[in-house]
Amino acid sequence: MNRRQFLQASSTAALALSAFPGYAAEFADQKKRVGLIGTGWYGKCDLLRLIQVAPVEVVSLCDVDKKMLADAADLVATRQISKKKPRTYSDYRELLKAKDLDLVLIATPDHWHALPMIEACQAGMDIYVQKPIGVDVVECQAMLAAARKYNRVVQVGTQRRSTPHLIEARDRFIKEGKLGNIAYVEICCYYHMRNKDTLATAPDTQPPENLDYEMWTGPAPMRPYNKIVHPRSWRAFNEYGNGIVGDMCIHMLDMVRWMMDLGWPRSVSSSGGILVDKAARANISDTQTAAFDFDKVKVVWTHRTWGSSPDPKYPWAAIFYGDKGTLKASVNSYDFIPNGKGETIHADQVMELEQFPEDKTEKDLEKHVAPAIRGHMKDLLRNIATRGKPVADIEQGYISSASSILANLSMQLGRSLEWDPIKGQVVNDDEANKLLRRSYRAPWVHPEVAKV
Repeated sequence: MNRRQFLQASSTAALALSAFPGYAAEFADQKKRVGLIGTGWYGKCDLLRLIQVAPVEVVSLCDVDKKMLADAADLVATRQISKKKPRTYSDYRELLKAKDLDLVLIATPDHWHALPMIEACQAGMDIYVQKPIGVDVVECQAMLAAARKYNRVVQVGTQRRSTPHLIEARDRFIKEGKLGNIAYVEICCYYHMRNKDTLATAPDTQPPENLDYEMWTGPAPMRPYNKIVHPRSWRAFNEYGNGIVGDMCIHMLDMVRWMMDLGWPRSVSSSGGILVDKAARANISDTQTAAFDFDKVKVVWTHRTWGSSPDPKYPWAAIFYGDKGTLKASVNSYDFIPNGKGETIHADQVMELEQFPEDKTEKDLEKHVAPAIRGHMKDLLRNIATRGKPVADIEQGYISSASSILANLSMQLGRSLEWDPIKGQVVNDDEANKLLRRSYRAPWVHPEVAKV
């Protein structure tokens, strides 16, 4: 290469880098080779935020929906610095077999988290995995065991821990003792998010040609296909996840645990069911409460996918009650309300749209969440560099995921469950312990802690 060619190449690289003003000096040399398994809504949201904070090269993508996969490859090629189109795979095992990745993101439906994550650990890759980490407790335990055995850095997609205004609320009010003694926390979701399709509006049909429905189903029970299943509405069915508790409760429970530095709940109890929308095909609860007993503080969840929210400003939130004040916190804002004299202190989320103008036009992006995902990715990269534990380390993901799953098991069994975190079992309840693992559909084999 002569001097003119060198200067032209340097100029081109500088122009490319200048298009990504979000790069901080500490990430400028983080040229990780990255793969994504699950190229749907949040898979793309996560990956594109990573591209914004570090000059990574997206090498490969995997999805069982050919159209979704091709569209994602085209999009990534427009957003990464190299402008290269990633290789595409329909089977995650082939993607991992190439062994040319430093980091893999897993954003499949929940029933497909455990096996790719464990195999990525075995292949020597660091991991970003969406929440909840698994659909049953034993899956979660095996994932933690694999991360530790193979010394992998694993960040879980519970990005409330990296949300700027929530970090501020934790530091300013909880850590400084402005609430006093916090003995009770309400967590809730009143979004009308449960799928309402009936047999008439969503009959069973043949899956579309672009979808490998056999592979999509994987280890889950085989159900007849209907349009609810794919894309994005699969949470309507317990076969693939843990309903609204496994989707929304885990976020708020994890946020409370992080803000208050809580470990495992001593016991979990839950009740609810399908109380209103009995015509829908969805088999998850439309109404549910769950109590998580942390001894000194009780954390109580409520979701209701009908009716109105008690506080329209905080329909998905945590409300911390202390003897000196109350803190309301959500993805959008916080309000600190002191007892007695004193004014309410309010703050809103910051969207960072001017720093990252591509956020303004990105399809389906939750713009208010994008800064948290970027912060989560930065934290992951820092800990990959130091081989430390990220803010949403796999063990924290295990605790919050398993606690949420236990809530559903409590509702199913109709009794409170006392948890032994050392044994990883429900105390004196053989029936409940049998439910800590789901049956896998052949030929898929359920992971075991001792065999990862």
